[in-house]
Amino acid sequence: MISVIVPSFNEEENIAQCLVSLSHQTLPRNEYEILVVDGGSTDKTCEIARKYADKVFIQTSKKVGGARNDGVIAARGEIIASTDADCILPPDWVERVKKDFTDPAVAQVYGPVYPIEDSIGNHFSLLLANTFSRIGYYSSTFYYTLGCNTAFRKDAFIRAGMYRCIDAGDDIEIAMRMKDQGKIRFDGRMKIGFSMRRYQQYGTFKSLYEWLYIVAHGGETQKYAYTQKKYK
Repeated sequence: MISVIVPSFNEEENIAQCLVSLSHQTLPRNEYEILVVDGGSTDKTCEIARKYADKVFIQTSKKVGGARNDGVIAARGEIIASTDADCILPPDWVERVKKDFTDPAVAQVYGPVYPIEDSIGNHFSLLLANTFSRIGYYSSTFYYTLGCNTAFRKDAFIRAGMYRCIDAGDDIEIAMRMKDQGKIRFDGRMKIGFSMRRYQQYGTFKSLYEWLYIVAHGGETQKYAYTQKKYK
């Protein structure tokens, strides 16, 4: 069993396409479950999610990392796959996760992203991000993992201490602890659609600066907030 965790917050315009893509996978539906962990949405996110997910519940821990942690605790699967409510998953995504964990030494797997909003600027931004991710992986210096496209062995993830409940940088920080639990693998074929709406609305450089500022200050700061943004 593979458990797919999807954190959400006021995602009524996006979550259906995410969950539909997860519902139409090459792996038989009885071999994976979908859990939506909601941050207290005030729109129809949960109502929509219940049409597709096996379980929908409100998170009790803080931040998006806390939502993923809550999902892991409720999950039945030995493998945990994580994505976001505004992402689109290819039909073989869950199957790719399953294949990557046939190696018992692997503790975490992650992959690249492509922009859902098609533009030259968006493609260029994510090309840089994916290149940065590959450089870190193949040089074994860092693991630029994204919470929207990663998977863990549940027992190893819990032993590592799970996600820190911080505003930004939690997905990169957990990888530094997961490497002590086993191999971390980058799978270039585990590619998903990533929403660039944050960067289009708030600006790429401004968003990256805020993220770097928060990470540099330990993941939390009073000056900026990275999660639960409002979008037009």
